[in-house]
Amino acid sequence: MHMTQQFTWNRRGILAGAGALGVAGLLPAQANAQGLTKALGLSSILGKATDGALDKLAQPGAFYDDEEVRIGLPIVGNLGGRSGGLLGSLLNAGNRMGVLGDITRTINDAAGLAAGEAKPIFRDAINDLSFEDAPGIIRQADGGTQYLRSSSNERLHSRFEPLVDTALEKLGVYSSFDSLAQNYDFISNAGLNRASINRSVTDQGLDGIFSYIGSEERTFRKNPAGNLGGALGDLLGQ
Repeated sequence: MHMTQQFTWNRRGILAGAGALGVAGLLPAQANAQGLTKALGLSSILGKATDGALDKLAQPGAFYDDEEVRIGLPIVGNLGGRSGGLLGSLLNAGNRMGVLGDITRTINDAAGLAAGEAKPIFRDAINDLSFEDAPGIIRQADGGTQYLRSSSNERLHSRFEPLVDTALEKLGVYSSFDSLAQNYDFISNAGLNRASINRSVTDQGLDGIFSYIGSEERTFRKNPAGNLGGALGDLLGQ
C-alpha cells in the first residue's frame, strides 16, 4: 500500500513538473494534456478570477459607479476638430438636462446584466484550456485573463449585443441619433449609426469585464497559497 501511494505521488510530481516546464513530449495525447491542466489547478484560478469579477460587475450600478470601467456614449471624444467640438457641445447640453445621464446609466446597467449571464461562456473557455496554454498562464501575472480574452471574446460579444441593443432602443438613444443625423451630416459621415453605437458600447463593456478579471487574477497571485491553496498555490508562489 505504501509503495502504491509513493508511486502515485511520484507520478503526479512528474506530470506537474512537465506542465510547469512545458514539456509536451511527456504526454501521449491531448486528453492527458487537458487532465494535466486541471491537475495543476489552472481551471481553479481562472474560475475564481472570472466568477469574482462577474459577480462584482453584476451588482446594480457597478459599471456606472466605477469610472475606470464606466461605459460612455461612443461619440464623446472620438471625433476630432470642429465636428467633435460641435457634437460634444450638443451632448453636454443634453447631459445638463439630465437626459444623457439617464441613458448612460441604463447602458451601464445593461452591461451589468450581461456580466451576470456571462459565467457559462467563461466556463466553456476554461474547460477548453489546452496543455500548450499552461506555461504562459503560469508565468504571467494576468496570463489567465489574456487567454480568456483571446478564446472567448467573440462568444461574449454575441451575448452582450442583444442586451445593449435592447437598452439603447428602449431609451430612445437610436431615435435621438437618427434625428441628429438628419440635421448634421457629420454624424452619419463619421459612421455613427445604430450598429457602430451598439458595437462601441459592447466593446466597452467587455473591456470592463476583462479589466476586473485581470485585477482578480493578480490578487490571487499575490497570495497564491492563501487564496488558492494546494499544489497550485505552491507553484505560483515560487
